[in-house]
Amino acid sequence: MFGRLLPASKRSFDSLSEEEILALAIASEEEDARIYLSYADSLREQYPASAKIFEDMAEVEQTHKNSLIEIFRSRFGERIPLIRREHVRGFYDRKPDWLRKNLPLDTVRMQSEAMESQAARFYTEAAKRVSDASTRKLLGDLALAEQGHEDIARMLDEKHTPGDVKSEEDATAHRQFILTYVQPGLAGLMDGSVSTLAPIFAAAFATGDTWSTFLIGLSASVGAGISMGFTEAAHDDGKISGRGSPIKRGLASGIMTAVGGLGHALPYLIPHFWTATAIAALVVFVELWAIAFIQNRYMETPFMRAVFQVVFGGSLVLAAGILIGNG
Repeated sequence: MFGRLLPASKRSFDSLSEEEILALAIASEEEDARIYLSYADSLREQYPASAKIFEDMAEVEQTHKNSLIEIFRSRFGERIPLIRREHVRGFYDRKPDWLRKNLPLDTVRMQSEAMESQAARFYTEAAKRVSDASTRKLLGDLALAEQGHEDIARMLDEKHTPGDVKSEEDATAHRQFILTYVQPGLAGLMDGSVSTLAPIFAAAFATGDTWSTFLIGLSASVGAGISMGFTEAAHDDGKISGRGSPIKRGLASGIMTAVGGLGHALPYLIPHFWTATAIAALVVFVELWAIAFIQNRYMETPFMRAVFQVVFGGSLVLAAGILIGNG
């Protein structure tokens, strides 16, 4: 959470000059070409036809890069500034090669769709910010080309999943739902559930007073929800990343952060200490396993890894709170 409160480490898209926009486009096309070749290598043995599609897409990305380099040379010379996607707020961070190996075909398809959608939005927004006519035309043409690449999902489905083709509208709506609500909400739920464990249970065992514990839990949950909500909303405007309205994402993150903390604070409205604590502990158990399930279901995290990260990590935070409260 705290890393996201330090936006100064990244540039806003609006602050980029035309030279930097072109340099960013060149670096992005080069990286996407490498990613498609990595997909091709991982799919070649089991899905050779799909591997060929990704090889062709990599060649197209290289062609785009060469066109961008030519227009950069004509306007700004030979020296291209070093600026990449990770330097600009709102861009997805691409996963390294070792995390893209052995992915299911459907996962590769969805990731390639997201890449092309983001690239198309980038070129559309970039074209609005340049004054040179030839540069604007090239960026507009690239935006149309990237939109055409989204047919990759249809091609792969027809080749490898006949009879199970999903409508484009449903796939887009589902992907947008995950980006706008599930991902920010899950991040908030994890933050609220785990980060409030130690203060709530430390207060409970230190004071033995259920009302005081409830007030501490309420303030910690609401404060964390407000902080996470504003942080998510300010992270990016969603135009290039395609993550949707910052207000919706902020609300999803903030509300779920507060819910995550209130889940184990509300039982302390019960005046009997041990009854309240037992119910709160049960709520914590359900919360942590629910988060692990959601991570596995929507975020493609291996279930055992999700259990280790969430359930085991949350248990350590809970134990730390109890030990501190009894100290």
